[in-house]
Amino acid sequence: MHIVQITDQKGKRRVGVVEGNDIALLKKVSRTIDLAALAIKGGNKLGVAAKSLSGGGTESYAKALKDRRVHVPVDHPDPAHCLVTGTGLTHLGSASARDKMHQKLAGEAEQLTDSLKMFKMGLEGGKPEKGKAGVQPEWFYKGDGSWLVAPGQPLERPAFALDGGEEPEMAAIYLIGPTGKPHRLGFALGNEYSDHIMERQNYLYLAHSKLRQCSFGPELVAGKIPDHIEGMSRIRRNGQIIWEKPFLTGEGNMSHTLANLEFHHFKYDHFRRPGDLHVHFFGTGTLSIADGVETKDGDEFEVEAAPFGMALRNRLKAVKERYKPGAVKAL
Repeated sequence: MHIVQITDQKGKRRVGVVEGNDIALLKKVSRTIDLAALAIKGGNKLGVAAKSLSGGGTESYAKALKDRRVHVPVDHPDPAHCLVTGTGLTHLGSASARDKMHQKLAGEAEQLTDSLKMFKMGLEGGKPEKGKAGVQPEWFYKGDGSWLVAPGQPLERPAFALDGGEEPEMAAIYLIGPTGKPHRLGFALGNEYSDHIMERQNYLYLAHSKLRQCSFGPELVAGKIPDHIEGMSRIRRNGQIIWEKPFLTGEGNMSHTLANLEFHHFKYDHFRRPGDLHVHFFGTGTLSIADGVETKDGDEFEVEAAPFGMALRNRLKAVKERYKPGAVKAL
C-alpha cells in the first residue's frame, strides 16, 4: 500500500492511498501520523487501519502533483517533535564514492582513510545474527521537521554553502508509541541533499555538511520492500539531462542490516520519546559530485525507483544571506 498526504482542492489536509492514477482519500484523518496512532492503538498494521477509513472520495494524483499540493507522506504537526537523521557508508560501493569525492592527502599508500575504515567495519560487523547488535554505523543529524521539503518544492542552497548536491536513497519513517516503542510506518524514496564540497574540505565538517534541507516521498510504502532495489538519479538543467546514474539500495545492497541500523539509532533513550516522529535516511553509493558535476541554481534533481511509485523531484534554489556575523545580541 502506498500512502500520500495532500491538500485537497478545497484546501484541506488529507491522507490518501494511491490507486492507479487516483488518490483514494481516507475519512476522519488529516495526517498520516493520525492514521499511525490509530493503528498502534488498535494493534493493527498501517494498511489495515487505512482500509478501515476508506470512502473519503478521490483526487487526481497527477493533478495534485502538478499543482504542488502533495506533501511529504508523513510529517508532524509540531516540527520540533520530528527528528531527521541518517547513516552513511552503509551501501556496497559507497566507500569508493566517498573516497573518490575526498581529496587524498599525502601518506602511506597502505593507510586507509577514515571512510574506508568505517566501511570495512560495516562489512565485517554490520550484519550480526538476529537479536544481536553489530558494529555502529556512521550517524548524523540533519534537522527537525521544519527542514523537510515537499516533493516539487525547492531545496534551498544557503548563501554560506559551497555546494548543493543530491543523495538518492531510501528513508524509513517511525512513530514512537505511547509506551516508548518505535513503530516503523514504512519506507520512502529520499533526497538527503547535502554540501559535499564542505565535507571534502575536512571529514570533520561532515556534521556541518548535513545541516541542510531534504525531501522524501511522494509516497510512503507501508509494509515490506524488496531487498534489492534499482533506481535512477538524474540532474536536469534547463530541461536537459546533464547527468544520470543508476543506484542500488535495499538491505541486499547494504553492509548493515536494517535491524542493526535501527538498533543503534533507537538505543538512545531520548530517541524513544512517545509521540515523536523520526525520518531516517539509510545512505547511498551514488553521488554526482564523484563524477565531477557542479550543480547550479535551478537544476532539478530527480530520484526514482519502481517500488516507491512516482519519482521525487526538487529544484535547487540559491537563497540570499539571512544571517550575518556578529548578529547575536547580549542581554
